[in-house]
Amino acid sequence: MDKAKLIEIILSRGVEEIIDRNSLEKKLASGKTLRVKLGIDPTSPDIHLGHTVVLRKLRQFQELGHKIILIIGDFTAQIGDPSGKSETRVALSKDEVEQNFKTYLKQAGKVINVKKAEIFYNSSWYEKGIQPFLKLTRSATIQQVLKRDDFEKRMRAGNDISVLEILYPLFQGYDSVMVKADIDLGGTDQKFNL
Repeated sequence: MDKAKLIEIILSRGVEEIIDRNSLEKKLASGKTLRVKLGIDPTSPDIHLGHTVVLRKLRQFQELGHKIILIIGDFTAQIGDPSGKSETRVALSKDEVEQNFKTYLKQAGKVINVKKAEIFYNSSWYEKGIQPFLKLTRSATIQQVLKRDDFEKRMRAGNDISVLEILYPLFQGYDSVMVKADIDLGGTDQKFNL
């Protein structure tokens, strides 16, 4: 398949929204090898069916010659992504998370070529020290975070929102900084985090 056709497939099939389509088209047409990131928090022992949609998109970028980056969110899984949740998520222990991600690469390998991917565990930078992340927290406001649809619904319903849940989008964004991602992929429930 020629490059132009593959670019059109990347931009149109299995895509709900592209935040800046013109910019992405220019990057793809430039011929530069892009770093395309997907993060998955191992909150259960199996990658679910919804992950395969975005993994297939990741594979398309890989087929076009771009470097794909898979982040196993072993640190952020202990916090719990608040996306789409009507109540505070129960925190997972480090042992539970480690048990969950034991087969993640094997499962992802059914869709992407993990041997040609860069694989990171986000605990590798968060456990070294939190100072750079704390500096990042100055770039977002509580008002911005609380505008999330799921948080607004929870506040109206009188449900709690933990401080960790408020920080979660910054953790996910910092992952992208640490791996120098040019493009972030994620489900529609991840839009705010991305």
